[in-house]
Amino acid sequence: MIELKNLCKTFTQKNGQPFKAVDNVNLTVAEGEICVLLGPSGCGKTTTMKMINRLIDPSSGQVLINGEDTAGIDTVTLRRNIGYVIQQIGLFPNMTIEDNIMVVPRMLGWDKKKCRERARELMGMVALDPDRFLSRYPREMSGGQQQRIGVIRALAADAPVLLMDEPFGAVDPINREQIQNEFQQMQRQLGKTVMLVSHDIDEAIKLGDRIAVFRQGKLVQVDTADALLAQPADDFVASFLGHDRTLKRLLLVQAGEVADMQETLTATLDTPLNNAFTVMDDADLRHLTVVDETGKPLGYVRRKDVRGASGVCADKLQPISIASAENENLRVVLSKLYEHNLTWMPVIDANGRYSGEVSQDYIASYLNSGRTHRSALAA
Repeated sequence: MIELKNLCKTFTQKNGQPFKAVDNVNLTVAEGEICVLLGPSGCGKTTTMKMINRLIDPSSGQVLINGEDTAGIDTVTLRRNIGYVIQQIGLFPNMTIEDNIMVVPRMLGWDKKKCRERARELMGMVALDPDRFLSRYPREMSGGQQQRIGVIRALAADAPVLLMDEPFGAVDPINREQIQNEFQQMQRQLGKTVMLVSHDIDEAIKLGDRIAVFRQGKLVQVDTADALLAQPADDFVASFLGHDRTLKRLLLVQAGEVADMQETLTATLDTPLNNAFTVMDDADLRHLTVVDETGKPLGYVRRKDVRGASGVCADKLQPISIASAENENLRVVLSKLYEHNLTWMPVIDANGRYSGEVSQDYIASYLNSGRTHRSALAA
């Protein structure tokens, strides 16, 4: 959907000397993909993105959208097909939220009914009540709420390409995570082709299908987040990703994915202890989760407690102090394990049913293996 070919931009400095802000960048972003441009300030990532919608003209090279060279498209037509979100939001203060959202669709000649329906649909995507907020003005909303409006305004005309320049950078951490989650949910529904500029590594890992790392105007590595963290191209990339890049890989794996790789072995309160021991012995387990008739965990029994014992699992039941939701990443899980001094934790689904477990041993094995996320899950 987006292709950059030998893209360059040279500016003239105050002393008259040329400065190459973007230096021969080649990059392809597939339809429906989120590509994050990542790097330190002044590395050329924002300049690169601005050349896509011709806010800045390239010095040389090409920008192609869906195979068409943008140099041959007038800027008005080009920008109508590209949504654009910036950190500063830029809502019009004298317009209602509905009018702000519908600026571009109304320029395109949409009728009022269609505009209203589209505005209400988009408000629902970012968890804002249209009845409460559409008639308000920007000053009557919080910064986080305004940022949500900035995002959906760029989606209003249903443009296939979305450019986002530090879109969540000015929002506090709690709101930022919520907006990121809402954006991910929208993307799953809409499948836009997105280029997003960020200097936040965790944000890039969370949102990006691929990450393009820039340094001094050059593109130094393009890869999936997992491959980038596992195999940085050079010392600069490794340093920029941080000394904890191995631990950052835990952001990429959800507890539910780990649980899905396991055979789900459980017992019930009336399971004989000798049967529970046999299950643990055959599977080389040190414990076995006990569930009720609906599959919800009630506790667990330990192998050392049931060896040679008579009775049923209810007699030796140990309480479960904490569990992980399926959508929690392994970094959250590991933090919980250490916080509660545990070696393993059950994973429960959205209905509270037991679906497997995650252990410190598994996490250590995953990190030490050097395998990528996909290969680890396929193993």
